[in-house]
Amino acid sequence: MNIKEYIESGILELYVAGVLSEKENEEVSTAIKEHLELKEEVEDIETAIIKLTAAVAPKDAQKLYDKIKANVLNEKETKVVSLPQKRINWAAYTGWAAAVILAGGLFYLSNQNNNLNYQLQSSDAKNAVLEAKIAEASQDLKKAEELVTLIRAQDITTINLGGQNVSPQSYAKVYWKKDQEVVYIDALGLPEPPEGKVYQVWSLTLDPLTPTSIGLLADFVNDENKVFELQNPNKSQAFGITLEPAGGSETPTMEQLYTLGVVQS
Repeated sequence: MNIKEYIESGILELYVAGVLSEKENEEVSTAIKEHLELKEEVEDIETAIIKLTAAVAPKDAQKLYDKIKANVLNEKETKVVSLPQKRINWAAYTGWAAAVILAGGLFYLSNQNNNLNYQLQSSDAKNAVLEAKIAEASQDLKKAEELVTLIRAQDITTINLGGQNVSPQSYAKVYWKKDQEVVYIDALGLPEPPEGKVYQVWSLTLDPLTPTSIGLLADFVNDENKVFELQNPNKSQAFGITLEPAGGSETPTMEQLYTLGVVQS
């Protein structure tokens, strides 16, 4: 059951006013027993209506007091007590009806106010998300501009990595800035790794063939640019990228070699 929607439906006010059918009364009574929030809401409604009724029909109590007083005086004079004819106290019913209507109006206004507050909060949240996206886009643009400037620099070495047997269509690029011992891996040409797997980049010397891990392409799926910065203090003669278990491996799994490229002298 959606407690909020159930309360906002107005059925609790009708239950308190006693205008529901027997079946509906039983259903509401069962719901109140099962949900403390509904019980507390009914108690609040009853308290509000009692206060409103007292304010709407305060003269009824005075009339009843005057009637009792007159009967007592009449008894002293005649020793006969006449039974008053049973009449419907329409004023009391009117007071209750006015109280229910007024209470309903108050709850409606309260709900409208809550809805407005929710809409304002939702709008603020959406604006915050939009601002965050704009800030992120600005950072991405700045990063992209820096990368463009980097790959166009004269002292940058570019290595093309071609697809291997396990994934011939794959490709990647390495931008190596030797003086800063850093490489930028453009991995846009690699497929999304399966769950529990990660791409690992290797610096290779060829004679003898010696692989050295320089890092993982972490958070590959969520990285939109697919450009990763890794440290490379090695005198690399080639670079390779393999698919490894999460956390990486000490040595490359050659059967999962996705791309490989030799540094041109």
